[in-house]
Amino acid sequence: MSLQSQSFRIGELLVQKGVVTPDQVRIALIEQKKYKDHLGKILVRLGFATEAIILDVLGGALGQRKADLSKVVVDSEAIKLIPKDVARRFRILPLTLDANRNRLTIAMADTFNVVALDQISAMLGAGIEIVPLLAGEAEIEKSIDQVYGFELSVDGILQEIETGEIDYESLEADSEEYSQPVVRLVNALLSDAVKRGASDIHFEPEDGFLRFRYRIDGVLRQIRSLHKNYWSAISVRLKVMSGMDIAETRAPQDGRITLSLSGRIIDFRVSTIPTVHGENIVLRVLDRQKGIVSLDELGLDADILQLLKVMVARPEGLLLVCGPTGSGKTTTLYSLLNHLNTESVNIMTLEDPVEYPLGMIRQTPINETVRLDFASGIRAMLRQDPDIILVGEIRDEDTASMAFRAAMTGHQVFSTLHANSALGAIPRLSDMGVRPDVMAGNVIGILAQRLVRKLRADCRESYEPMDIERRILGLEPGERAPAIYRVADDFRHAEHQGYNGRTAMMELLKFDRQMDELISRNATLREMTDAAIGSGFRPLVEVAVKRVLAGITTIDEIARVVDLTERIS
Repeated sequence: MSLQSQSFRIGELLVQKGVVTPDQVRIALIEQKKYKDHLGKILVRLGFATEAIILDVLGGALGQRKADLSKVVVDSEAIKLIPKDVARRFRILPLTLDANRNRLTIAMADTFNVVALDQISAMLGAGIEIVPLLAGEAEIEKSIDQVYGFELSVDGILQEIETGEIDYESLEADSEEYSQPVVRLVNALLSDAVKRGASDIHFEPEDGFLRFRYRIDGVLRQIRSLHKNYWSAISVRLKVMSGMDIAETRAPQDGRITLSLSGRIIDFRVSTIPTVHGENIVLRVLDRQKGIVSLDELGLDADILQLLKVMVARPEGLLLVCGPTGSGKTTTLYSLLNHLNTESVNIMTLEDPVEYPLGMIRQTPINETVRLDFASGIRAMLRQDPDIILVGEIRDEDTASMAFRAAMTGHQVFSTLHANSALGAIPRLSDMGVRPDVMAGNVIGILAQRLVRKLRADCRESYEPMDIERRILGLEPGERAPAIYRVADDFRHAEHQGYNGRTAMMELLKFDRQMDELISRNATLREMTDAAIGSGFRPLVEVAVKRVLAGITTIDEIARVVDLTERIS
């Protein structure tokens, strides 16, 4: 297609969308014959439209993904693949190189420039796929000036910081000042954390230094340490990015950052709290791609998964998910909502805060400043004709009362509760003032869960379990032990520590007539436990031992998340 005919189509499209008038397009086409440039660029130069509006219209109409370069953190490995003169000549910006080094995402002013794409492919070799995203030419040129010639790796930036001075004024301005190494350091740390699969990033000031730690697969690992002189600059930068008050250092603050990292949108929930050595800042990484998975991908045992699907098919009642912070409760709840999310039901949520946006689901964040707490939020939601309600957490008597009221009036209610086990949630609800006769008949079930790290197949070794380990595994004296695995010595101190990813373990307590009767007459926890086990309930410790016997994880790992003392008493 010639440049002129392509311009006619683009011009017609912009006129249809009301961006420019037919007269303005005719003027631009005359100018195009003179300067041989793209129609969009000429319209911008003449002042008829802005580059951002033209990109939005063209990207939507042509089905092209658009890159917002103001929120993109550029990968240092991607920059190394394409020289600066090539980037300038073809008006492209390398953005990210995936972990397998076989896919390069680039921003382009003209994603139909086949000549540019062919030459870049030839330069990179056949093993790398190029994924082009649409971006403005001015944005690309500005970004090329910013990222080329500046150090982008964490090690290089730290060395630069230790030998240079910090310009605090550039940090306090909400800008992408790449000449300031602290700006690049924060971006590099966030990008590095996402690449490593971290769920949390800790910036922890000590008496004389600053510690960086990532939580990977549920375990904190120290990544870097830096002289404390630089902490004020890093904290200011984080506060600017998350929309906090940089002058407030004595009170806790909360904020949020949204960036494009590794080719996808990542949200960071930011929290600060004052300590004796300065402000401690923790970022929770909210990766939408990983945070929303289907029920079948949670890694549940087949019988528990089937029972859970049957339980959530019930049209009314309360389903509780229990577990400590970081045990995957939110992921499980979102998976349940996704499983039930169809056009025939109205699903509404109350969250503190909303972690992942879900299509068709009405999500409401808790806002204490306007007196919108969980209890008042449920009361308001009941007037919105919901079928399913998600309450982020039952944390007090008012919230518990309203959640049960919703369950009693024909709604399906999901929520979380801080309790160590499924059966332990029953006395916890009683402590909150929920009467036994209200609890009985209105609770669908209680699910308690933990996350354990999975052994890498290439990092494990089998061994003969000791006596105490045999008792944990339930082996009789003299019984031959099955193959039990642990992390091989050569991998204990490796970065991955012999593990790769996590899997969920769940105990699922289904409320039946017998359980409702026991609750109604205030039966002891022992009576309820015996009745549940008699009905097929498997405690969390049994699920954990089963994972060890299957070679999925180790005894050391399940001991980190599950109480094994009852197995050896």
